[in-house]
Amino acid sequence: MSTFDTFLRLTRGVYRRRLSLAANGYLHADPDARLHLPAWREDPYALYDQLRHRGRLSRSRSGAWVTVDHEICREVLRDRRFGARPDRLTVDESLSDDFETSFLGMEPPDHTRLRGAIRSDFDPRAVGRYRDLVERTVDELLRPAERNRRFDLMAGLARPLPLAVMSAVFGIPDDQRAGFHRSAAVLGGAIDGVRTMTQAARLRTATLTLDRLFDDLIARRRRDPGDDLLSRLVTDAAGEVGADELLPLCTLLLVAGFETTTNLIGNTVHALLRHPEQWAAVVAAPGDRAAAAVEETLRYDPPVQRAGREARQDIEIAGRPIRAGEFVVALIGGANRDPAAFPDPDRFDLFRSPATAHLAFGGGIHYCIGHPLARLEATIAVRTLAERLPRLRIDGRTARRSSGMIRGFTRLPLRIAAPPASSP
Repeated sequence: MSTFDTFLRLTRGVYRRRLSLAANGYLHADPDARLHLPAWREDPYALYDQLRHRGRLSRSRSGAWVTVDHEICREVLRDRRFGARPDRLTVDESLSDDFETSFLGMEPPDHTRLRGAIRSDFDPRAVGRYRDLVERTVDELLRPAERNRRFDLMAGLARPLPLAVMSAVFGIPDDQRAGFHRSAAVLGGAIDGVRTMTQAARLRTATLTLDRLFDDLIARRRRDPGDDLLSRLVTDAAGEVGADELLPLCTLLLVAGFETTTNLIGNTVHALLRHPEQWAAVVAAPGDRAAAAVEETLRYDPPVQRAGREARQDIEIAGRPIRAGEFVVALIGGANRDPAAFPDPDRFDLFRSPATAHLAFGGGIHYCIGHPLARLEATIAVRTLAERLPRLRIDGRTARRSSGMIRGFTRLPLRIAAPPASSP
């Protein structure tokens, strides 16, 4: 099955889930289902509180177990008695075969093998090699903003930055990067669900373009390897990644590698500008506080809002019997604001020193392998904005993504305010 067929069936499943819930009257009756309504897209956290008041673990009308309890979410994400089933998040059982070669749907030993093949490229020391690239790219992307004094953060910085980094990770040739960026952006936009034939056609074109690009690059790297992830994968003497696994792995790393970072940058800047005293604190010491702002955003408004696990055997969680095959939705966005884990959880505070770790990157064997790179990019972006554009302000209406899983913006207009008039 082609990348397009797999991706289209997955994203159509996301949209069909919403339609199915609405048709069965679930959307207005069930807090979990209502998270898919546009009215709650701006702020789902009040609904998470409603779920919290229903108990530590409750069953939704769709049949899944749902929790916003930090301790339970952490346990479910780490417990090997649960398995990853990303297709179940779409309530589309026909997708199960599509994930046989997807890193997301694998379990040990295959998951361990593939994760091991890429781990060295994403550990904190390895991602340090991209620091100069990130800094140069941010510098170049912000020059038009400085001239025009108005710009859309998403189009002007948050999307192109991680795409530039992923181009370097894969070793995309310079003359193919523009096409690579366009096609990758189409894939990322389709995560919220494919709704029209026009969008499906654009997705097909984008996935075919990426398939051809990766196939050509894989062949070239076998003949002439370079210093990039793809070269290391195709020349791996141990043969850890099979030929049929290369393309799905590359596609997954591409989408995950820029979508999380894009939304993390947008969510961090939005949270800071909505809390002027916090933005002022970063402006006062960008080198010291940008990383803290990113970390607090990962807790306060994480890009990935939910993760799902399927019970492999009968198990008891918080006194509730979970039978083998039943699905548990860990609402990460709600867990990260659990008052039992984080005092005053609805306050955005970059000076927070939590005793409990947030769950923004998941947990267990499926903990996001690219988290060091995402943190690096977002921190440099926020630090540079604070250094060069300290009078940054939100300028007009923002637009959010339509996904209940991925939280971020499609549009975040900003302006550089004029300096205060000097006293006569």
